[in-house]
Amino acid sequence: MPLLCKDKEETGTDLRHFDLQYTAAVKTASLEPTAKGIAALGSLLQKDAKLVTILEAPTLSPADKSAIVAELQKNAGASGETVKNFLETLSENNRLGLLPGVCGKFSELMSAARGEVEMVVTSAQPLDNRTLNRLEAAVSKSSYVGTGKKLKVKNTVNPEIVGGLVVEVGDRTIDLSVSSKLAKMNKLLTDTL
Repeated sequence: MPLLCKDKEETGTDLRHFDLQYTAAVKTASLEPTAKGIAALGSLLQKDAKLVTILEAPTLSPADKSAIVAELQKNAGASGETVKNFLETLSENNRLGLLPGVCGKFSELMSAARGEVEMVVTSAQPLDNRTLNRLEAAVSKSSYVGTGKKLKVKNTVNPEIVGGLVVEVGDRTIDLSVSSKLAKMNKLLTDTL
């Protein structure tokens, strides 16, 4: 499966590590357990900012790195051989600091492999489940989601949009926010004066 880089952050070492992890998981027929282990590692790293800082420290001794890898496996429940080998490889190459980015990219790759399309709905206030379900039903019938694809809905809150919604599906954005309409009206007024 070829990987496409959308921005500069996805190139280089980060991309190579999650691509190699995916390939290793496919070859050993352990894709789903590996995905669960990597997802657990990702959520563990999101919850603990201090852990990310420790992983980025270039002065860790080999003993410290081994202890960190063992703790990461234990706390994340990532007992698979592929995840263990992956963590050890990052540790040996002093690349444990890349783990948060690799976990995120691996999750994106797994979603694509499963045929999932992420829809991020940004609103000024949290949306209720009924509204999110209605949006999901409407967008899943549109051309924004390919045939046979599953839609993953995520609601984010940004009070700066004032009202309305910003819907992002894949690489497309539908901006129905009050702030963007105000900005357009303001531009029209200043351009005509």
